[in-house]
This record gives sequence, structure tokens and C-alpha cells, in this order.
Amino acid sequence: MTLAVGSLTLSGCAHTAADPALDAFEANLAAHASATEALRQWCEARGIADPAQIRARFVRGADAVPLEGLRATLGVTLTEPLGYRHVQLVCGEKVLSQAHNWFVPARLTAEMNRQLAETDVPFGRVAASLNFTRQPLASARRGDPACPAGAISTHRALLRLPDGQGLALVVECYTEANLGRD
Repeated sequence: MTLAVGSLTLSGCAHTAADPALDAFEANLAAHASATEALRQWCEARGIADPAQIRARFVRGADAVPLEGLRATLGVTLTEPLGYRHVQLVCGEKVLSQAHNWFVPARLTAEMNRQLAETDVPFGRVAASLNFTRQPLASARRGDPACPAGAISTHRALLRLPDGQGLALVVECYTEANLGRD
């Protein structure tokens, strides 16, 4: 399978000077297939909220333009429907990330699609039973044009099903709240 990642890379990938808290945060993200679970564990370990529960808060009216090469990356035809979800992932009242998620509804169950459309359950938790893996495509620290001002880190990743099919492409913009600097 060919992965069209050339058009999905980030500009501004230069890393800032060493920041131990940010390095620890990045290591936590890298250790998990699901950003949702990584954020839950981070929220708990850092005492950001008690209980450390991650929920998705929909962002309306600010949809991102689909990324160039999106359909090829996900391995879908021009006519196959794609889903899109733009959310803030929140722990307590702290916004830990803003995420754009393009996904293939046909590769989810009807119940999963309902939950994504109607609930505040994050994608990673909804789709966890599919045992997806995370393939990092690009990351950057600070200043990525795809993210709101003040984002400390940006990640683009392809979530894959065990058979290798693309499930979702995510663009995640992580906030200062993760470092206690909001």
C-alpha cells in the first residue's frame, strides 16, 4: 500500500529549545495509539482534573479544509463517504487539545458512528475495540499554521486497523494547559 504523505507534512517543524515538561508530554503521546488515552493518563498524572476524564467538546463552524491526499492516505475512493469531527479534548475544564479527525464511517460499526455524531465520547474511546494503531506522519512544536495560536505541539497521524486499512487521519493541536501554563 502506498501512503501519500508528501502533502501531509507540516511546515515549521523546527523544535524549540529543550523543555523537559514538553519532552515528557511528547513521550507520553508517543507511547499510546490513542491520543485520548495518552491525555487521560497525562491529566491524571499531572493532577489537571479529578477525575481525569477526557471528553470531546464539538467545535462548530470552524471546519478544516480536507487535507490534500486525504482519500489516498485513507485508501478510499472519490465516492466513499468520509466523516469529519472537529473537537476540543477536555479534562475537567481544561482544553488539552483541538483535533480535526477525518474518518471512514464504513470501517466503524453503526453504534460507533452514532456515538461520534451524538455524544461527547472521544474518537479514540469510541473506536478502541477496533484495536487500531497509530502511524505518526509529522509533528511540530509551536507555530504550526494548522493550529490555533499558542499550541505547544502539533501531530498528524494515520490510525490504522489491524488489517492495515486507514481508519482516520487526525491533526491534533495540543495546548499550554498540558504544561500547566494556561
